[in-house]
Amino acid sequence: MRQEFYLEIGSEEIPAGYIAPALESMAQQMVRFLDDHRIAHGQPSTTGTPRRLCLWIPDVAPRQEPTVVEIVGPPKSVAFDAQGRPTKAAEGFAKSQGIDVSQLTVKTTPKGEYVSLVKEEAGGPTKELLERMLPDFVAHIPFPKSMRWGTLSVTFARPVHWIVCLLGDEVVDFTYGDVRSGRMSFGHRFMSPEWIAVRNFAEHKEVLRRHKVIVDTEERKRLILDGIREKAASVGGRILEDEDLLDEVAHLVEYPYPLLGSFEEKYLALPPELLITVMKEHQRYFAVVDGSGNLKAHFVTVANTVPRNPEVVAAGNARVVRARLEDARFYYEEDQKVRLEDRVEALKSVVFHAKLGTSWEKVERFTELAKWLCEKLCPQSMDDVLRAAYLCKADLVSGMVGEFPELQGVMGRAYARLQGEPEPVAQAIYEHYLPIRAGGPVPNGMEGAVLSIADKMDTIVGCFGVGLLPTGTADPFALRRQTLGILRIILEKQLQFSLEELIDRAIPLLQSKMTEPPETVKKGVLDFFRGRLHHHLVTQEGYASDIVEAALASGIAFPTDAVSRVKALAAFTQREDFDALAMAFKRVGNIIKDGEPEPVRPEAFSVPAEKELYEAYQRVEADVREKIAQGDYDEALESLTALRQPIDAFFEAVLVMDPDPAVRRNRLALLTAIHGLFHRIADFRKIQTA
Repeated sequence: MRQEFYLEIGSEEIPAGYIAPALESMAQQMVRFLDDHRIAHGQPSTTGTPRRLCLWIPDVAPRQEPTVVEIVGPPKSVAFDAQGRPTKAAEGFAKSQGIDVSQLTVKTTPKGEYVSLVKEEAGGPTKELLERMLPDFVAHIPFPKSMRWGTLSVTFARPVHWIVCLLGDEVVDFTYGDVRSGRMSFGHRFMSPEWIAVRNFAEHKEVLRRHKVIVDTEERKRLILDGIREKAASVGGRILEDEDLLDEVAHLVEYPYPLLGSFEEKYLALPPELLITVMKEHQRYFAVVDGSGNLKAHFVTVANTVPRNPEVVAAGNARVVRARLEDARFYYEEDQKVRLEDRVEALKSVVFHAKLGTSWEKVERFTELAKWLCEKLCPQSMDDVLRAAYLCKADLVSGMVGEFPELQGVMGRAYARLQGEPEPVAQAIYEHYLPIRAGGPVPNGMEGAVLSIADKMDTIVGCFGVGLLPTGTADPFALRRQTLGILRIILEKQLQFSLEELIDRAIPLLQSKMTEPPETVKKGVLDFFRGRLHHHLVTQEGYASDIVEAALASGIAFPTDAVSRVKALAAFTQREDFDALAMAFKRVGNIIKDGEPEPVRPEAFSVPAEKELYEAYQRVEADVREKIAQGDYDEALESLTALRQPIDAFFEAVLVMDPDPAVRRNRLALLTAIHGLFHRIADFRKIQTA
């Protein structure tokens, strides 16, 4: 009978941004362990608060499933002598497996005959396996930064205080650091700091609720949202809803209590984005707007306790935000005394990166890239693009951005508008930073899109050029985000230009800074783009990994084109005869081993199947190339199906690797030409078939 598994790791308050990735990793790690160890299980669930990470699986088998394994020993020639008697090698192998030598059998393998045995392994108890695994499991929960405490050698996001681990009614007994697992959890640190005995997860959630802990993240979010909406409505407004802020606040509290605060209306004269940023980024407050979307002089904050006097707490929050808004008003007024264009010169003293020069040098570089892109994509906007490129980093040396760095671009747009710059210029100054986060909006205008791509590409190529590459655990220059940002802009705005050409333009501009060979940089950047596009199409768009890999193998220079190939190929794989088609296409690719193209000599054909395949190829080639040129990959793939039967007939009738070098070369030349046609759409060798 299957049993419930529950793990709760209690600690000091974990930073909000650490929690969701840690929970995701916990579920993935546990599923991988159970699957690898043949332990049947249900779907895992995770939830958490700042003080606890929880993993729950409703049904886990109490034992591993038994399995039959084949164990191969020494070669037969070593295990038995000329008379067929077992040698010491055979006896030693049998003894190591706990069987009599007479139970050994001989197995024929591609490498020859070997001694082997088939052995049934009984499944071990799940509880014992978990007890051995869990210390390492906890140690491998990933955090951006981990810490040690006391004299312990173990690490975690914050010091661990308790661990609950149950399989059914039994404690899964293990130790992490100086904390031993048990069935005792802990209530809210301030409002209900008592130990709590855990029997099962469903009951535990209700017990925690009585002890002022809403353990379910989604429930906490709903309570927060309902509460802040109610507070905003009490002053005739509504919450400026922000999913990211809601997620963050939900991971800052265990028992949410919304509070309404206010500030003087004079601060509403500041740009709305400035007010919202100060409230969100510095205080984690929700802004309140009226029915028209205009900011009101109110905010809603969420406390982690029920205060004795909510009005006093709200007034304290208001004093804090009022001080930040007063700072913002001072810098806003001071900054307007200097025009943006007069600040540009100061960028010469702002270091972008020690290896890549100043922000002034960066602006000079990406302005050239933006100019090239603009000529291809929106030549009518050239004046606005060049003006925006000149001004877009000027707000970095303003007092406001110095105090509130997250307002870069936002203040540049605000100051540009105040100083009478054309709206496309002002908007591009802001939009060239977009998308700021994964899933965030891309630039709306072409001016901002061009600048964003140019700026990001300069950073990516520059970092690759000086060896500042992201690793599996660190990406300090956000190259993954910036690469995906370029791809999203291209795909969402359906832009047609060559990434390869853009990289070729960027490399010479960085030549004096680069420490890596240009060809290495270009290949590295293209491979990085391919990896990001593959990840996006698989994780966000839901395409099968092998389909994406096959299509992207034909190139990603034009990302919109690459995605069209992926879509067409995914649809093509749904044909009933796809496996047969793919097998034929794969045979062509497998035998040529990516050989160099050579002219095909039809006069040298000696078998009818050669001529028939060549004629079929000629009939199909022009049509396929035309369809590809039109971007109609569905029809191009349909045309290629006409080659299946001639290919099958060719391989039935012809020995490709003929002893005659001239015949062999000509047949390989024909197959190489056909493979080249296939490869304009995808590398079918990478597709998994039945």
